[in-house]
Amino acid sequence: PGAAARPAPATSAEAASGPASRATPGTVPLAASGSAGESPAAPSPSAVPAPDGAHLIPAYPAAERAVRALGEAVAYAQWRREAADPGRVPEYEDIDEKGAAEQIAGHLARGQGLTLGSRETCDLLGRYGVHVHRALPAPAPDDAAAAARTIGYPVALKATAPHLRHRADLGGVRLDLADEDQLRRAYAELTELFGTPAELRPVVQGMAPRGVDTVVRAVIDPAAGAVLSFGLAGAATQLLGDMAHRLIPVTDRDATSLIRSIRTAPLLFGWRGSAPVDAAALEELLLRVSRLVDDHPEVVAVTLEPVVVAPHGLSVLGASVRLAPPPARDDLGPRTLPAY
Repeated sequence: PGAAARPAPATSAEAASGPASRATPGTVPLAASGSAGESPAAPSPSAVPAPDGAHLIPAYPAAERAVRALGEAVAYAQWRREAADPGRVPEYEDIDEKGAAEQIAGHLARGQGLTLGSRETCDLLGRYGVHVHRALPAPAPDDAAAAARTIGYPVALKATAPHLRHRADLGGVRLDLADEDQLRRAYAELTELFGTPAELRPVVQGMAPRGVDTVVRAVIDPAAGAVLSFGLAGAATQLLGDMAHRLIPVTDRDATSLIRSIRTAPLLFGWRGSAPVDAAALEELLLRVSRLVDDHPEVVAVTLEPVVVAPHGLSVLGASVRLAPPPARDDLGPRTLPAY
């Protein structure tokens, strides 16, 4: 589409002899506008006859309004093209749907609703190809050293108390600890700064490749149903509310658009010379979480935080899953509009 800017005609006769009369039928859509010096807040657009006499061409009092209208038309056309091909929900051969269903049923047999422990969370997510980095509890320095020997150096030491979880800015995380001496020194620093091990709940975890910290969530919304959310991890994202959302089940096109919908998306794609992250791995993770929640409505909440997305691959460093009986739906079946 194109816009032709010219001084606004003084009369309807002059309008009829304007750009519309000189347009070639069957070429491009045309919008006539007034001079650029006129205010965009001028009266609403009128119309001039098209050369064929059977159609009208919108005439705007200012070029800004013409360009804005054409931009909206382009956006609408793009939305229609995307809606015509919503994408597909991919199948993954390594998903153990039956095993996950049995595990969920066993957990719910113990209560109406519960948040899974770390081991149960890892087991359930692993059945859908979502692998969480192993973290071992370290209630004492000797336990931390034993955990590091089991995992292998370098390791990270993290405080998992609620007021310190996912708050690296507070200093509750020590990274790249290369040997036992560094680990014990970091353990002493944490307990000196923040309190006893019982208060900190420290864990030892293997180091992951460096990348961009993100968060993936899925919840059952009472009004909308199952919703998948994505954003960058950190306090700034939480304050700005920079999260994008899609309804479950998510298609491959949904996953592609989801990670590009947040305002901080440039950080994922090479902002200021940084290496772009592995977008394909991130999209696959979103699709697998969507499948888990779609296949098992008893999974009412999933949080993966942080998910460190590197240039090659990603690492899920923290995860939680909440189970509950599927919420009752009272909006099923045909709907009728009220009579006004």
